[in-house]
Amino acid sequence: VQLQASGGGLVQAGGSLRLSCVCYRCILSTFWGLDVAWYRQTPGKQRELVASISSGGRTNIADSVKGRFTISRDNAKKTVYLQMNGLKPEDTAVYYCNREYLGTDYSLLNWGQGTQVTVSS
Repeated sequence: VQLQASGGGLVQAGGSLRLSCVCYRCILSTFWGLDVAWYRQTPGKQRELVASISSGGRTNIADSVKGRFTISRDNAKKTVYLQMNGLKPEDTAVYYCNREYLGTDYSLLNWGQGTQVTVSS
């Protein structure tokens, strides 16, 4: 299972972006059973879980982005989306997608290339 994030870019504060996370080397049944999360990291800070969606569609959103970010999935496309509205400069980070992980040692997971989101003030 390989999850790859894309869709980042440069946007002004208050703007929107939609990130996509595609599951490569996945058969549909594998993806259907996968709990997926979006994470972000800025230099010098620990990676942060931003949002997650279970195989059944239950979502969790971090308090720091609640009301602005939503997560959804399209199982037929083996894709999870992160819709980001009302972006703030503090949302600037590299965004990654991966299996949902509730531990604290992120080095235990394999990480693909993230996608850079830069929000200008």
